Amino acid sequence: MTPAVNLAKKLTLNFSLHEYEHDPNSDSYGLEASQKLGLNPAQVFKTLVVQDDNQKLAVACVPVEHLLNLKKIAKAIGSKKAVMADPKLVERTTGYVLGGVSPLGQKKRLPTVIDETAKDFDTIYFSGGRRGLEIQMRADDLAQALGAIFCDIKQE
Repeated sequence: MTPAVNLAKKLTLNFSLHEYEHDPNSDSYGLEASQKLGLNPAQVFKTLVVQDDNQKLAVACVPVEHLLNLKKIAKAIGSKKAVMADPKLVERTTGYVLGGVSPLGQKKRLPTVIDETAKDFDTIYFSGGRRGLEIQMRADDLAQALGAIFCDIKQE
């Protein structure tokens, strides 16, 4: 299994796994997951990694149908500015390939911000650590496991 699933088991989190056949030609991994699993895209979250003006990395979890607001994430992590992290740095730091980055089980635990809309649902879905695998769990459980905060970070 993936490091994300292994950590969820180790922490005895209440979760379920959902697999689908990933299409390598898909433009959006998150939207592909919501479509193939028949889920509300507002309930499926993508995991993005940003770098602040001090070169520190942080994780942002936003609904797949939205873009990340870089000004809002910068404010949430206490920085003046944030940019999307370099893909190679993301893979090296998290241990996951793009499209399969999970907020759980990263090689190096990073500060994490989950968009506040996650609280609108009983459970949310996010990458299980590889393309074609989603984890379903309560957003509060995910936040507690990561020491994450909830904030409005999506683009309107």
